[in-house]
Amino acid sequence: MSSECPEKNAWPELLGKRGDYAASVIERENPRVDAVVILEGSPVTGDFRCDRVRVWVNSHGIVDRIPASG
Repeated sequence: MSSECPEKNAWPELLGKRGDYAASVIERENPRVDAVVILEGSPVTGDFRCDRVRVWVNSHGIVDRIPASG
């Protein structure tokens, strides 16, 4: 989560929701980002991007980290 990114860049209210639902809310609230649902523990790149939100989910598809730009 960074103040470098314009518009809304974090969604704590989606913690505990289904990943696909969270991704749709994020993209609706900030059309400049691409929300990507990712299974916890999956490898990802370390680069920071304001146009990407990783929606981390557990094995049940539930968001278990606060989705934020990066």
